[in-house]
Amino acid sequence: MSHVKTLQSLFKRYRRPGDIVFAWIALIVSVFLLLQLADQTVWKNGGKLFAQPRFWPAVSLACMVFFAAFHLLGSALSERIPGRWREVWLWITSLEYAGWFIAYAAVVPYGGYLLTTVVFAIALTRRVGYRRASTLIAAAAAAVVIVLLFKTLLKVNLPGGLIYEALPGGLRQFMLTYF
Repeated sequence: MSHVKTLQSLFKRYRRPGDIVFAWIALIVSVFLLLQLADQTVWKNGGKLFAQPRFWPAVSLACMVFFAAFHLLGSALSERIPGRWREVWLWITSLEYAGWFIAYAAVVPYGGYLLTTVVFAIALTRRVGYRRASTLIAAAAAAVVIVLLFKTLLKVNLPGGLIYEALPGGLRQFMLTYF
């Protein structure tokens, strides 16, 4: 009967190196959001409790604080796992890609959707370590296909870019319409 799993083995929670840091962040953020509730929502006099604009956000944020506090307690009482700061550094370095996206969104109105997408696709491909010409060409081709799908098939209205203003009339109109 050793192959039968007990409830303990089924629901065992495995800790990760950065668990205590995540628990602190979750508790701090949820308490901060709960404290902002009075400034961000209203309480209408005479309204039903469940229809109040502040009620359900208050319930959800109170639950967030409650469960974040228990998560912190569980993390604090668990055995320490080495590698906590290495794990936290991994989280911080992953924010780089959010920065790439913000930069991309900021450049599109100037460089246009097509040019910006191709440049960022190649730059990100190089950033993750691919250097072969065939891989960079594949990234550029994928970017062009994505632009064509969004602009033609899906009919997504995206900014043309200030760079298109420098093009001659007919080419400018074509680029604004399709790229």
